[in-house]
Amino acid sequence: QVQLVESGGGLVQAGGSLRLSCAASGRTFSSYAMGWFRQAPGKEREFVAAISWSGGSTYYADSVKGRFTISRDNAKNTVYLQMNSLKPEDTAVYYCAADGSYYYTGNFGSWGQGTQVTVSS
Repeated sequence: QVQLVESGGGLVQAGGSLRLSCAASGRTFSSYAMGWFRQAPGKEREFVAAISWSGGSTYYADSVKGRFTISRDNAKNTVYLQMNSLKPEDTAVYYCAADGSYYYTGNFGSWGQGTQVTVSS
């Protein structure tokens, strides 16, 4: 079992930046891929980005490609989401999740509690 705790959310103006962090404990951090998701009010949760166990492979939703960067530090058991050029439509609760495999399979079995990101226009 993996425990995940997100941090770094907040209120930012459009065009600004935020960096989210997700600290993991439990299973060996370098043994699974990680992902970020978001859920806006009244909408379904959607995939944002994912990263393989080593950081060598990354995946992004088209809506954030070129603006967001996912990374990880296996020595710190932490995955990050650097968000630049933020838009009001990025406003959502952001969740990190642990995949069941070394590489991104979409089988996310452990989730954090979420952190709120609000982008004002």
